[in-house]
Amino acid sequence: MLRAIAGFYAAAMKTRTPLLCLLAFVSIFLPIADAQNAQRPRVALVMKSLANEFFQTMQEGARAHQKSHATEYELLVNGIKDEIDTAGQIRLVEQMLVQRVNALVIAPADSSALVPVLQQAIARGVLVINIDNRLDPAALAAKKISVPFVGPDNRAGARLAGAHLAKQLKPGAKVGIIEGVSTTVNAQQRTLGFKDAMSAAGITVASVQSGEWELQKANTIAASMLREHPDLAALLCGNDTMALGAVAAVRARGKAGQVKVIGYDNIAAVKPLLADGRMTATVDQFASKQAVFGIEVALKALAAKTPQAALPAAASTEVALVTR
Repeated sequence: MLRAIAGFYAAAMKTRTPLLCLLAFVSIFLPIADAQNAQRPRVALVMKSLANEFFQTMQEGARAHQKSHATEYELLVNGIKDEIDTAGQIRLVEQMLVQRVNALVIAPADSSALVPVLQQAIARGVLVINIDNRLDPAALAAKKISVPFVGPDNRAGARLAGAHLAKQLKPGAKVGIIEGVSTTVNAQQRTLGFKDAMSAAGITVASVQSGEWELQKANTIAASMLREHPDLAALLCGNDTMALGAVAAVRARGKAGQVKVIGYDNIAAVKPLLADGRMTATVDQFASKQAVFGIEVALKALAAKTPQAALPAAASTEVALVTR
């Protein structure tokens, strides 16, 4: 092979024809490069809002992993404009199918609405892995598909933060819960975890409202709760972005130091708030690793040629309480 390449190139050079030299290169080396690229599976990572620091960190972790495994797979990364842009995320999945990806790792914006397009992906032979927000089991069963969930126990994580908060409150105290998008399983599970901890401590949940994972929406909800319940002792938020909005509402109401705030995600933006007491706790679910866990499950299944239906149902990842 090498002798043939050398002979062809030498002949081209003797003619001093640049075009022939170029054709020699193209005809020999590009097919080799194409063959090498064809051997690498294409993995798509489709996330929720890249305006959320949590998903920015997830993206960075995924890109770093691919960079260190560049010969093993190709990575396509996408995210939607905001947390409730479900239609936009469905279009992203459809685009990935057009680009003929081998595997799709997805953090769904809605636990049920994404199921039909994921069914289409599986029907086309694309391996689908669910991360971050679990797809609804009933919706999956209705479409007769199985999608493994690789991610944290959100209820357990929220229970950790709630239990830490409860130790600082008196029995009978009132708290409010600012939930994420209510149609998502992770929002529902975090709310249940908060309620578990409050119930165990004899603390009253005075209100549960959706902040849709967004700072401004949560700020409005928190301000409303503080007006309706002047004796509110704490706000439990389904993510840190909403916790930032809640902290601002507490300050605007003149209750800094009186109303405690907890969050979920451990994004960098809340570290100063934990340090000075404006926030009491958050939960780390290790954003930089979450996509990597899903990607590695996909790569292992592709290498073993494991069909979608034979993949394990779930794999739990770590959660940890973070305080001052």
